[in-house]
Amino acid sequence: MSRLKDRYKNNVIPEMMKRFGYKNIMQVPKIEKIVINVGVGDAKTNAKLLDSAIEEIATITGQYPVVTRAKRSIAGFKLRKGMRIGCKVTLRGEHMYEFLDRFISLALPRIKDFRGVSPKSFDGRGNYTIGIREQLIFPEIDYDKVVQLRGMSITISTTANTDEEAHALLELMGMPFRKP
Repeated sequence: MSRLKDRYKNNVIPEMMKRFGYKNIMQVPKIEKIVINVGVGDAKTNAKLLDSAIEEIATITGQYPVVTRAKRSIAGFKLRKGMRIGCKVTLRGEHMYEFLDRFISLALPRIKDFRGVSPKSFDGRGNYTIGIREQLIFPEIDYDKVVQLRGMSITISTTANTDEEAHALLELMGMPFRKP
């Protein structure tokens, strides 16, 4: 069992039940999935950039990503429907807990001038999204093999009904939120 899942069962569940007055363990919110999405805008002119992004995401997550395609044509961006424009990975179960543990304890502290993640990035339904500017914060990425710096969005989906519950859940899991 991963370190974070163990922490959830032994520390987070009792604390959440006490804080929010849940009567049943099944009422306690949990992390459902983590989606990592990378958009590669230059993929329409250079297909190798998308291949390198796929390889990097597979290295970071330990799971092969799905290629995302354009839903509609946009002439201003020289984009046609069906073109390959990015990739994404959905993590669940053990992979999800392992990734989140590495993200919180190894990757986030490697960001320059890191003071914590924004507590305002909740969507109103208990989901949290973080934007990362460069993939080099992950220790699995070899600096010499990076073709291009690219960002990604990491969405953490929870079963929480409100942002307050989701914030408490992620904070107890170890997410370093910025103090107001």
